[in-house]
Amino acid sequence: MTTRHQAADPSGAGSPGPLDGVTVVALEHAVAAPIATRQLADLGARVIKVERPDGGDFARGYDDAVGGELSSVFLWTSRGKESITLDLKEPEGREALQALIAGADVFVQNLSPGAIDRMGFGAEVLRARHPRLIVVSNTGYGEPGPYSGRRAYDALVQCESGMVATTGNQDIMVKPGFSAADVASGMHMYSAVLMALYQRERTGEGTVLEVAMLDAITDWIANHLYYTRHKGTEPERIDIGHPSLVPYGAFDTADGDRVVIGVQNDREWARFASTVLRTPDLIGDRRTATTIARAENRDYVEGIVNATTTRLATSELLQLLEEAQIANARVNGLHEAVEHPQLAARDRWVDVDTPVGPVATLRQVIQERGREYPARAVPALGAHTDAILRELGYPTEKIATLRRDGVT
Repeated sequence: MTTRHQAADPSGAGSPGPLDGVTVVALEHAVAAPIATRQLADLGARVIKVERPDGGDFARGYDDAVGGELSSVFLWTSRGKESITLDLKEPEGREALQALIAGADVFVQNLSPGAIDRMGFGAEVLRARHPRLIVVSNTGYGEPGPYSGRRAYDALVQCESGMVATTGNQDIMVKPGFSAADVASGMHMYSAVLMALYQRERTGEGTVLEVAMLDAITDWIANHLYYTRHKGTEPERIDIGHPSLVPYGAFDTADGDRVVIGVQNDREWARFASTVLRTPDLIGDRRTATTIARAENRDYVEGIVNATTTRLATSELLQLLEEAQIANARVNGLHEAVEHPQLAARDRWVDVDTPVGPVATLRQVIQERGREYPARAVPALGAHTDAILRELGYPTEKIATLRRDGVT
């Protein structure tokens, strides 16, 4: 998968990754497309992020949590990329983008509906010019349909999709505390690119791929939709719990902690009743003997469990659960998660260079034996503009003129 853009990566790649030699040009903002291209960058692809000169990706300004300047969201989504600033309202900006795309393997975009076509970079136009190019677009609701032209932000799609109806309790729906629709569509985009690269190796042809946020998130909650469609009722919202499994949720301890207990089947219930509850009679009780019976008698079962856990110290409860081979977890806050001993033991935190200096980030999730994927730098806005334009053949004088005219 050779490409014209073969200069040494200014973001500091280290050893080549499995996607070394793949060039991705991205017109992206916020989370959905950026999280997809961050995955590609982590695996060695060269990702050139095209940003507006007047502030760039607006996710840069979501907060100032990192060093009083850098957004935590941008840190999350932009590791390992190169940033070039281009004003695509100007003909010279679009000309530079066209030159970038001509040397790319993949073009990714998640602009507002219709924006990419108005600029002259629609999928059909690009594929006609570049038959080997893989074009990937992310939209909120997909096409066609009455919602196809709507602006779509994460929370809006979560609400439209029914996602928030799966989270919370009986009294209130709650949006999950992360960008679920963005991440779902971003991960599908990432998978789509890998599929298309493999397909191109066999056929020699690029392709056009589309991922809608609504499609991605409804796929992630498909079991809830299937339950509702086929049973005719919605699953109950149960905080930290499960609509079909009991006990499966958080219970208080004598120390004031909360411990999640997960009983998946009747064999586990028998061990739990004997070892933790110390009430073996519950194994054969018609109200508790089966998964369905326990769900139908949720309040009764959870009352019994809570009566036991609130008498036990956290350490004692965890020890009993381990003895009974029952899945369990503490309910941690984010400070506790940051300091989690398992993350420390597996060396999951790694420093990367950023515009505010080295900061800690989490390593790539995929672990390959015998190879480490280096965590590359987070770019300052436009940090690679001059270098990339020089690669494209722009003389120094022309680059200076473009900067003076506000094109870069």
